[in-house]
Amino acid sequence: MSRIRIKVDPDLCIGAASCVTVAPESFELNADNKAEVLDHGKAPNAPSYERWVEVTEEEKENMILAAQSCPTLAVYVFDEEGKQLFPE
Repeated sequence: MSRIRIKVDPDLCIGAASCVTVAPESFELNADNKAEVLDHGKAPNAPSYERWVEVTEEEKENMILAAQSCPTLAVYVFDEEGKQLFPE
């Protein structure tokens, strides 16, 4: 398992929900039609556009696919050291 940081820029998010389609265990749309980051299906107590999550290698690849699916590149993925994995 490794930890990654997922961040959604609500100013860029248009509510296309492609990230939700690819990784519904990790993303949901809030009342403002903006993507929020979940912790393996657990909703945040407050709106969360950024979250650290523990993931397997397969889950990490799926999170990157979800980020890549965003038409406005509003989803960012960082590794534990802070290196931006997507967008590069």
